[in-house]
Amino acid sequence: MDLVIRPVRSGEYEKPGEITARACPEDGLLGFGEDDPYLGELGNVAERAVTAEVPAAVDGGRVVGGVTFVPDGGPMADLAGPGEAGLRMLVVARAARGRGAGLVRTCIDRARATRGCGGIALSTQRMTHSAHRIHERLGFARAPGRDRNPVPHLDDIDLLAYTLTF
Repeated sequence: MDLVIRPVRSGEYEKPGEITARACPEDGLLGFGEDDPYLGELGNVAERAVTAEVPAAVDGGRVVGGVTFVPDGGPMADLAGPGEAGLRMLVVARAARGRGAGLVRTCIDRARATRGCGGIALSTQRMTHSAHRIHERLGFARAPGRDRNPVPHLDDIDLLAYTLTF
């Protein structure tokens, strides 16, 4: 079955939240133990959907991934500056990875269609090499001057910044 990208529906918030929160410890991302308080924020899609767009990857009616897309600033914008859309909390369930879900492409198309938007900014952990390859293949470039550690209580979280300008 083909993956479809569409806005997450309110009755589906739990699934992409669960996939996102579970991916950090399952993928061995630095700093995330199963009891990390940030996992609650990662899992709270309902809250994100109030101030941002949350496209979902759906396979046969089942949500298998999602991303938080912030077209025009606000509390979820993260490192996106004026005139940039933000891309955050991108995740695809392990069983659906490698199938070209299209979440990043969907966000690129959405950003290009947003008046006054000249690009996208995102960050990713240093060790998520498959994500780096996806972003670079889609035209994103490293923006080392915007690298950071957003979680002060975790010294080993280094997020690498990427930008796409159009």
